[in-house]
Amino acid sequence: MTVMNVVHMRVKPGMEEEYVRLHQDLDVTSWSGGRNFWLVKSGERSFIVVGEWDDMASMVAARPMMIASLDKLRPILEDLGGGRGVTEPWSGEVALHLGR
Repeated sequence: MTVMNVVHMRVKPGMEEEYVRLHQDLDVTSWSGGRNFWLVKSGERSFIVVGEWDDMASMVAARPMMIASLDKLRPILEDLGGGRGVTEPWSGEVALHLGR
């Protein structure tokens, strides 16, 4: 079953271009089971990363690579507050898909 992960992050002032560049440098096509990846600008200095995976096992297996990518981003990320740290991650199986 298709699995999605969604992660909200906010970058420090003036770091949007660097944040996008660091994502462009990722080789997500080499991550087994990864289908599609999106970087969505959701507001001023606010972004959402969305990953689509073949299944939960593929996403779990990719976590070390996702964490390594996050480690490169940490210096330019802002704490989200409320004890969340620099990311607010969510993931799970797709319950409904409408469209193509």
